[in-house]
Amino acid sequence: MTRAVALFWDYEIPIALEVFDDATGANAAGVIDPDYEAAGIEIEGRLAGWAVWGPRPGAPGVFDLYWIVVDQADRGRGIGTMLVDEMDRRIAGRATKVVVETSGRSDYGPTRGFYRRHGYREVGRTPDFYAPGDDQLVFEKGY
Repeated sequence: MTRAVALFWDYEIPIALEVFDDATGANAAGVIDPDYEAAGIEIEGRLAGWAVWGPRPGAPGVFDLYWIVVDQADRGRGIGTMLVDEMDRRIAGRATKVVVETSGRSDYGPTRGFYRRHGYREVGRTPDFYAPGDDQLVFEKGY
């Protein structure tokens, strides 16, 4: 699913999967990393989307939304919204803000629109961060 999204750079996919495995205990040690929290949405017994977030070290109350991935076949069905809502539910009372870093590439336009619709605002940009012409955009949402 993560590869099929066709937005992530090839080098990002193993990172995303490692974070997912650490957050769910699917890693070689079979241990859940307490620095990560995760949620998944199943449809008819198959994983339709997943998200991983966690508290930012050294910044009490600040959480990072590291990854949110929705199966291509399930886009437009509200899976991303369900994942963000579940994260919001789980961090309620602990979070003062959530930070999301994403790409400035044109094919990430729907992703940026998704964050804006869910109350995130752009607070920063680093030119050519991921690759030449691929800026890093930082969004945040206060709680």
